[in-house]
Amino acid sequence: MQQNLKRIAGGNWGISQIHRTVYKTVIERMLAHGSSAWCLNPTFKMKRKLSLIQRPFLLHISGAYRTTPTAALQTILSIPPLHMQLQFEARFTSIYRLRISIPPNITDIQPQDLEMKAIGWSIQPSEHLEPNQTFIEDGEANIARKDIINIFTDGSKTEYGVGAAICVLTNDIWAYQWSAKLNDNNTVFQAELTVLHEAVIYTTQLPNHNTSKIHVDNRASIMASSNSKSTNETARKIFKILLTNPRITVSWVKAHAGNIGNDRANQLAKDAMQHGQPYSHTKLPKPHIKGLLRKRMLEEWQTSWKNGDTGRKIYNIIKLNL
Repeated sequence: MQQNLKRIAGGNWGISQIHRTVYKTVIERMLAHGSSAWCLNPTFKMKRKLSLIQRPFLLHISGAYRTTPTAALQTILSIPPLHMQLQFEARFTSIYRLRISIPPNITDIQPQDLEMKAIGWSIQPSEHLEPNQTFIEDGEANIARKDIINIFTDGSKTEYGVGAAICVLTNDIWAYQWSAKLNDNNTVFQAELTVLHEAVIYTTQLPNHNTSKIHVDNRASIMASSNSKSTNETARKIFKILLTNPRITVSWVKAHAGNIGNDRANQLAKDAMQHGQPYSHTKLPKPHIKGLLRKRMLEEWQTSWKNGDTGRKIYNIIKLNL
């Protein structure tokens, strides 16, 4: 692999972003194969061996002198030491895929706290929603109808947190409202799916002769909930409820467009960020744990670079220009 990259790089001087991309997307991926089995706690000997493997690639990517320290090359190219990158991969695979806890000094998040992808079929492939049960076009035209119970949902995320809310309009009267505060690390998509799930549950408790229309300002949540192959567990629950309750329809409505129901739900969601009842049923998303582990890796890399005994000239130059 090293010789192939050398031929691609040629004799050009300077850092090549293309060669760096080849390394990160091809070579590093090959080296990371099975890292969760052998690089969760690398020994000093393993670290040294991986450094020797990584060094030729860094030289070819950077076009630097052969005497340039490996630690300096890693910093200049913004490529973490190979053993740290593989350890990051191993930690993530262990907690997210293998469902094995990692030491609390790294993170106190447990595997059961993380949202997992649903696998397999949720229902028989032949079963599907009614054609007019979900709409991703603006459904505001039906809001004025008195024979329909209009339910508005909204999920929102700001620097104050994550909130979700429902409000129900019946005969020009606000008949019901619900709001909750989600974990600050939940995503807007999770908030939208959570509140849609709560809305369909509420709708199933209404008298059977009532036709209900749920207005959602997030197309992605509607599309996920109407897809029988969705890998999101909450979306699958919504799909199953809609399948057995054809009188419930879900429609997209444009956000922040003067719609009284959507504006009210949005305000309730924002209020819930600071004053809402905590909602603990929505688990943490995959990007959150990945971000935490990456941050941990960068901290370890920074400590290693700061306390290292090689590449000090480069370290002083970079430190001087920060």
